[in-house]
Amino acid sequence: DSKPAAETPSQDKVILAGEESAGLTIRGHIPEKDGVLACLLVAEMVAHRGRTSLRELLDELYAQVGTILSRRIDFTLRPEECARLLTKLEEPPRELIGRRIAAVERKDGTKLLLEDGSWLLIRPSGTEPVVRLYVEAKNAADLERLIAASRELVYSA
Repeated sequence: DSKPAAETPSQDKVILAGEESAGLTIRGHIPEKDGVLACLLVAEMVAHRGRTSLRELLDELYAQVGTILSRRIDFTLRPEECARLLTKLEEPPRELIGRRIAAVERKDGTKLLLEDGSWLLIRPSGTEPVVRLYVEAKNAADLERLIAASRELVYSA
């Protein structure tokens, strides 16, 4: 068979991986989520940089690369509501909050990328009767507007 084998973390191709509930793994460390390690590394980073808080480091990062705000919201939906939403997302809107949808990705749910770099991802949980919404924007006003537009999208299905 000429197909390459699927990549796995044990192939040492991943250097650092994290997830939203503070899990972190680093190549060479245990191959499990380690939230304690993540918290200790952040504390060390603050101390090493001589800052009084993580907020100071975050403000410095935002000054260098720009602000990125994100939020996750879970919607509890009945199976038929979830099915309607997924059907609706097969033909997603062409614009949200007055901005054109520049691209649609379907790797892990439906991700709508707006022309300004903001995005939202709607995906059903694989373990709970919920649909997860992930939203990212460059400022708080746009984040809230995207959340409101997303709620409308979810509940109008």
